[in-house]
Amino acid sequence: MSRNIQVSRLDRRAVEDQEVEIVERKGIGHPDSICDGLAESVSRALSQLYLDRVGKVLHYNTDETQLVAGRAAPAFGGGEVIEPIYVLIVGRATKEYEGRQLPVDSTALAAAREYLAEALPELEYGTDVIVDVRLGEGSGDLQDVFGEETQEVPMANDTSFGVGHAPLTETETIVHETERELNTTYFADHPELGPDVKVMGKREGDRIDITVAAAMVDAHVADLEEYDAAVSGVREFVTDLAEDYTDREVNVDVNTADDYEEGSIYLTVTGTSAEQGDDGSVGRGNRANGLITPNRPMSMEATSGKNPVNHIGKIYNLLSTHIAEKVTDEVDGIRDLQVRLLSQIGRPIDEPHVADAQIVTEEGVELSAIEEDVVAIVDDELADVTGVTRRVIDGDVSTF
Repeated sequence: MSRNIQVSRLDRRAVEDQEVEIVERKGIGHPDSICDGLAESVSRALSQLYLDRVGKVLHYNTDETQLVAGRAAPAFGGGEVIEPIYVLIVGRATKEYEGRQLPVDSTALAAAREYLAEALPELEYGTDVIVDVRLGEGSGDLQDVFGEETQEVPMANDTSFGVGHAPLTETETIVHETERELNTTYFADHPELGPDVKVMGKREGDRIDITVAAAMVDAHVADLEEYDAAVSGVREFVTDLAEDYTDREVNVDVNTADDYEEGSIYLTVTGTSAEQGDDGSVGRGNRANGLITPNRPMSMEATSGKNPVNHIGKIYNLLSTHIAEKVTDEVDGIRDLQVRLLSQIGRPIDEPHVADAQIVTEEGVELSAIEEDVVAIVDDELADVTGVTRRVIDGDVSTF
């Protein structure tokens, strides 16, 4: 098979060398990320249900999940939720196969409950948050999508594209790791920090400014003095983390909208702004690599919740990111790489309409010297495109 793989020089400076760079990450407790996490959790559960019951993944999509914010009254020492958050898991799913009914809705609810318990432990299921499922029937002609017993490569469900890039810049790495570390390592010893951590990075020349919005949980904060100490603790942690990744000047600000004199601070009951007027939707936050990167090409497709078998909006965004990372790991001399994969509806997903790799090489490295190696890796990864499906179902790939 001869795939259409193109390699060319990227006609711009590497992002690391540009004068201004902006990067954002919405943490797992942000309303948009809550929707992404729920949609993907339900997606994996449905895939596994279909594999367990009928031996193949049937047609479904849950990438339209929505969140309607609640209302809360936070207070030092512990406030209360006045109106619960409402989540609607909406999409399409195959509920009957060869005369056999499948427990789609109950599977979706169980997956949502399990995800919320893990990601937002302060959020009480059924009282602080209500989850509703409205999954319409899947199209009959799309039921037979993927079976473990078949070796056939699925056909693309749409004419669409996915994009990925590598390596991450220092600013991208700092922004990504800041949220991840705050919600794991730091949270383990600081329960006052809620999971709704939003990180914005700006690099201007050789100065990196990191702005963190960190929701604090009122039950673990006794007064304003403890709140101030909590904010200072986050600032110090993020500063130390950032300095591990860069020699540039770093400045960190936390909860810049606070006004102590007016008594306006980022205090929450549940650790998420979703409790107080901040709605959410799938696909409005982080891209497939976990970042929002206006210095890079991005796809508008929502990755989370889409069927992982032949939905290009999911597969090609994940695969292009993986290809970019693998190429830069294995091929020396690449300063900046972006990968674009374009599908054509009805065409096998391992044969994109074009696979385009654009490269900024390091000084002294000719594109011709590495082109063959790049093409070989892209070709190998496309040949194993169905491996993305299995890794997604197993939960080994993050979609946001």
